[in-house]
Amino acid sequence: MTSRVFTCLATGICLLLLGANVAHARAPAWIGTWGAAPEPPTQARGPFPATPSFAHQTIREVVRISVGGFRVRIRFTNEYGTQPLRIGAARVALADASGAPEAGTDRPVSFAGQSSASIPAGAPLLSDPIDLPVHPFSVLSISLYLPDETGPCTCHETGMQTAYVSESGDFTDRAFTPAKTFQGRAFLSGIEVETAGRAGAIVVLGDSISDGVGSTPNANHRWPDLFAERLAARRTRAQWGVVNMGISGNRVLQDGAGQSALTRFDRDVLAVPGATYLIVFEGVNDLGISFGHFEGPLAEFFKHQPTTDKATAEAVIAGYRQLIARAHEKGMKVLGATITPYGGAAYYSPEGETQREAINRWIRTSGAFDGVLDFDAVLRDPQDPTRMAAPLQAGDHLHGSDAGYEALARSIDLSLFK
Repeated sequence: MTSRVFTCLATGICLLLLGANVAHARAPAWIGTWGAAPEPPTQARGPFPATPSFAHQTIREVVRISVGGFRVRIRFTNEYGTQPLRIGAARVALADASGAPEAGTDRPVSFAGQSSASIPAGAPLLSDPIDLPVHPFSVLSISLYLPDETGPCTCHETGMQTAYVSESGDFTDRAFTPAKTFQGRAFLSGIEVETAGRAGAIVVLGDSISDGVGSTPNANHRWPDLFAERLAARRTRAQWGVVNMGISGNRVLQDGAGQSALTRFDRDVLAVPGATYLIVFEGVNDLGISFGHFEGPLAEFFKHQPTTDKATAEAVIAGYRQLIARAHEKGMKVLGATITPYGGAAYYSPEGETQREAINRWIRTSGAFDGVLDFDAVLRDPQDPTRMAAPLQAGDHLHGSDAGYEALARSIDLSLFK
C-alpha cells in the first residue's frame, strides 16, 4: 500500500470516527436541571409546623431551572404518601418576575397522554415530555390541581420560594387569589430538560446549608444556584444542570429530617438523569445531634432527632466511603466539601468540634474524593476557626448569609467540571 493511499485511508477513518463522536455528543438526552428531595410528613416540631394537607385545591409553585433545553419533563412525587394521589390537572408555563405565568407560554401537562393521573402510594410519577423550550435559568410556574383529600403531603419543607394555594377549585389555567402561601415544595421533586448539546448534571447532596437556609427567600441565593450561574458564565461547550438535593437537618448516617444520605442516595443522586458529578456536603448535623448541648429555639427540634450510635469521625468517614463507592460504580466523579464551622450554634460542643476537625483533615488529605471543596476555609473566622466569619453567616452561627453563599460558590474551582 502506498503512503498516499494509507494517508487517505487513515484520514477517512478519522473523519468517520469524528463524525460518530459528534453525532453521539449531539444525540438528544434528558438532563436533570432542578430538584427538591422529597421528605416524609412530620408533626409540628419546635418552630416548624406540621406537614400540610390539601383538598380540592390548586397549588402553584415557582421554580428556576439551571440548564435549558427544547422540551421539559416534570417529576411529581407521592413517595411518602399512604394512599394514591390523584392529579386532576397540571399545567406549566414560563413565569414573569412575580412568578405569574407568562401569556402564550402555558402548556398542559399530560401523563401517558391523559390530562389526569393517579400516583400510587410510595411512588413518583414522570410526566410526558412537554414542548416548551426553556433557556438556562428560566423561571417556571407549575400548577397542580388536587381534587381529593391528599393527606399529609410528600413535600420538601425548605423551599425558600413562595408557593400559592387556592380556595377550592381547579385554577391551573387561570390566575387566582391565594387562600394561603407557604415556602415549601409540594408533590414536586424534579425537572428534566431534553438537550442535544454536550450536557450533564451535577448533584448536590447536602443539608440546610445547601437548602439555602439563611439566604433571601424568592431570590435564588442558595450557593448551588450561584454556582450554576458561574458555570454557565464560562461559555464552554458543556452545559451543566445543578440539581440541589439538600434537605434541612439531614444527616449522613441516620434518618430524622428526611431519610439519611445513605438511605436516599439511589433516589436523590443516582436516579437524576445525566448525573455526572456529585458534591457531598453533609456531616454537621451528624456531629451536632450526636455531641451537642442543645440551646435556643431549635433545641426542642434537635432533642427529638433519633440517635443510636455516635457520629464519630470514623463513622462519618465510613459513610462518605459508601457514598463514594456507590457513585463511582455508576461512573460519577465525587467531590467532597469540608464541614463548615458551627461554633456558637444551638448544638455546638467541643467534642463535636474535635470530630469535625478530624473529618476535614481526612477530606483534604485522604485522596478518597476526586476533588475537594474547602468550604471550611472559605467561611471560618481567621480569629476563631471554630466559628464562621460574622459577615458570612446568617446570625445563627450555622447557616450562611447571601454573602456567605456567594463566597462558597465563588470558591469552587470550575476546572474540576469537564
